[in-house]
Amino acid sequence: MHACQPPAGAANRARENPQRMRSIGRARSLSEELVQLMSEKIRRKEWKPGDKLPTEAEIMQAYGVSRTVVREAISRLQAARMVETRHGIGTFLLEQPPLSPLHVDAKDAVTMLDVMAVLELRITIEAEAARLAALRRTEQNVADLRRTLATFETQVKLGGDTVATDVEFHKQIAAAAGNRYFYDILAQMGATIIPRTRVNTAELAHGDQKAYLARVHREHEEICDAIARRDADGAHEAMHRHLTKSRERLRQAYLASKDMSDPPVS
Repeated sequence: MHACQPPAGAANRARENPQRMRSIGRARSLSEELVQLMSEKIRRKEWKPGDKLPTEAEIMQAYGVSRTVVREAISRLQAARMVETRHGIGTFLLEQPPLSPLHVDAKDAVTMLDVMAVLELRITIEAEAARLAALRRTEQNVADLRRTLATFETQVKLGGDTVATDVEFHKQIAAAAGNRYFYDILAQMGATIIPRTRVNTAELAHGDQKAYLARVHREHEEICDAIARRDADGAHEAMHRHLTKSRERLRQAYLASKDMSDPPVS
């Protein structure tokens, strides 16, 4: 077992990644930046499975960030199953299992940039799935979509959980496309295909969560209506627009996070 070595000092840090180290002075984005830097070390095999990560204090000193930022970054790496913390011993890098064919696991989307990348993949896949759904759907498919939309709308009004119905809506469209691989990919991703399961909804909604979810509902209705009237081009366009708007809302939240000030080092 080896201990991962932190950067040797400020000069080395600047040589290692000057652009990143300049940007690591901002913000709510600090943990985002730190996760990206640590993830790069893992991907470049500078830190290897079984290695013990530097201590919180060492990471704080190496990157000039607060303990809160370090803990948030470690928490994100834990959620992505890249590291595990053993109480009283330290945090260790885990062996990453090889991906099986067609395996796409959105739980590995650690940062906002990762989630935006997942959305780009979804735009390509789901826009075509919506087109095919409009051509191949049955009356039962349409009835199922309408029922799911009604449940979503009710949950918005009650302030309940909208994630499950959101996922179900997208999976139902994939199923209506008549190609099981569309459905399989979304099923593998699970609830994490929904950006608000990875990012605070308030950041996406600029504080007005109910209005944000109402907009999502209207976008879903446009997709469903196009599928119901067998408008293949309209369904493709509506899904493409819906997911592109989701990506743009996430991009705006990401940019806003980079403009906030970093909490002082504790």
